[in-house]
Amino acid sequence: MSDFFNRLPDFIGNHPFLSFGFVGVAIALVVNEVARLTRGYTALTPAGLTQLVNRDNALLFDVSSIQDYEKGHIPGARHVALSQFDPESKELAKVRELPVAVVCRSGQTSGVAAKRLVKAGFTQVYALDGGVRAWTEAQLPLAKGRATG
Repeated sequence: MSDFFNRLPDFIGNHPFLSFGFVGVAIALVVNEVARLTRGYTALTPAGLTQLVNRDNALLFDVSSIQDYEKGHIPGARHVALSQFDPESKELAKVRELPVAVVCRSGQTSGVAAKRLVKAGFTQVYALDGGVRAWTEAQLPLAKGRATG
């Protein structure tokens, strides 16, 4: 091990781009993990979301565009456009202690909505990692049709 540390300065001197690249990747991994741990909500797999809905009767919101929602959404998901998603609303304030899961087409937009819920004081917030695409890849059923609510 001491031989490794003795040769490390020579390696860095001979391979500066590789060394800087390694340091950059290491920093990016640390920042990503810290952000994941401090985001305040839990990312779920499709199987985890299924368990949450079935066991805990979680509320399920789909913040995809209306066109994507109508093409296919998770059964039981209520469509709410992200621009109209208000965690401070009187309707949602009543369910602040219940589990709430948020989904979208790819998993990006649902993360934004989940952060809003956490900021508004919701205690059990979940987002489907990978969104409806991950749900489809897991060969789980989709409902099609118009938003009802």
